[in-house]
Amino acid sequence: MSSLYFECSSGISGDMAVAALLDAGADQKVLEDVLKTIPASGFRTEITRVKKNGIDVCDFNVILDAEYENHDHDMEYLFGHEEGHEQGQAHEHNHSHEHEHGHSHEHEDSHEHGHHHEHRNLSDVFSIIDACKMTEGARNLAHKIFTIIAGAESQAHGIPVEEVHFHEVGAIDSIVDVIALAVCFDNLSSEKVYVPFLNEGSGFVRCQHGILPIPVPAVANIAAAYSLPLHIMKDKGEFITPTGAAFIAAVMTDKLLPETFSIKKIGLGGGKRAYEKPSIVRAYLIEEDSSEREDQLYKLETNIDDCTGEALGFVMDELFKAGALDVHYVPCIMKKNRPAYILYVLCKENNISNLENIIYNHTTTIGIRRFRFERSVLPRCIKEVNTPYGPAKVKVTEVNNQKRYYPEYESVAKLTRETGKAFNDVFREIVEICLEQQL
Repeated sequence: MSSLYFECSSGISGDMAVAALLDAGADQKVLEDVLKTIPASGFRTEITRVKKNGIDVCDFNVILDAEYENHDHDMEYLFGHEEGHEQGQAHEHNHSHEHEHGHSHEHEDSHEHGHHHEHRNLSDVFSIIDACKMTEGARNLAHKIFTIIAGAESQAHGIPVEEVHFHEVGAIDSIVDVIALAVCFDNLSSEKVYVPFLNEGSGFVRCQHGILPIPVPAVANIAAAYSLPLHIMKDKGEFITPTGAAFIAAVMTDKLLPETFSIKKIGLGGGKRAYEKPSIVRAYLIEEDSSEREDQLYKLETNIDDCTGEALGFVMDELFKAGALDVHYVPCIMKKNRPAYILYVLCKENNISNLENIIYNHTTTIGIRRFRFERSVLPRCIKEVNTPYGPAKVKVTEVNNQKRYYPEYESVAKLTRETGKAFNDVFREIVEICLEQQL
């Protein structure tokens, strides 16, 4: 199964991400069939090809009826500075109608600008999502994205989530963006989502509440809550929108790209703003290199001071069953002089996520350290040898052209129980037979 890698050198917004996913192979007909079931009027969608700095990219556009129109403002409203105003005058003619990227705030009084917006709470938004005909995976993701946005707005305004009333974020254009994101992402069925960085601009944005710094509070709160990998650029402007940030928070599984991978497809999604940096998100469908290096492993470790011995024993069994190469505990003394254990797990890279999930589910830890390291490995194989007591499995290795034999524990234990002989005697006899037969 392929994974997704989002390259967000120009930030990310809902419409940019939708376009990139479509360009990467998400089924356009599936999306259009779902959008037809949205129980709301006053909009239509358009999927076209546009040029960004000469590059051909996909564009996803939600076009609102005249009474719902939500035009972009010039740079004075975006930056709140004279410098920004001048920059805006240089760019304002390049701005097309923009419904989401950099525009999820409540800009100015709606009467002054001829805007018409519906205010909805989270329950209202969920009702619209639930009425759409889509897969449960897409529906759950749409719920998750809006829940993340609501939590960020709740924190920003100091009110309960239930009392958050969305303005432009809750307007139909942004609801369409979120539903489209969920449907397209679900359609691609990606196993992992890699997001190494999210580029954000600098400066200020003017909204209904006044002038706010970039990243705006909702984006900053999402980035903090979900450990998004932000990189602040010198470029003026808002490159990450709350919808874009919430989408990444909802789907990101890894920040560190695989050491090697192959690209199966590239999707390019264009934004509506005309910055000096081309407004493009690239969504790569990638496949990790399946050839595993035998000499490279990962060590997972975590300190645990409030977990029972029974739970720790259970976790060890589950980790081995799930493919851990080694699991062990080391006693230690933690802060406040608490006796504790350090859990060490050795594993291969492709098993990290599964093993970490076991640790999080069955222990009290809230953090796991990862270390990549190399090891030297002797050539080995498992062979079966016939003994007077029955067959036994033996691990055979070689050092300096000399073979070494290590009878497998389960075989030795079985023969010991069946014969009543001492464990060490059975072990030694199996080794002697191996030496005689030169396995």
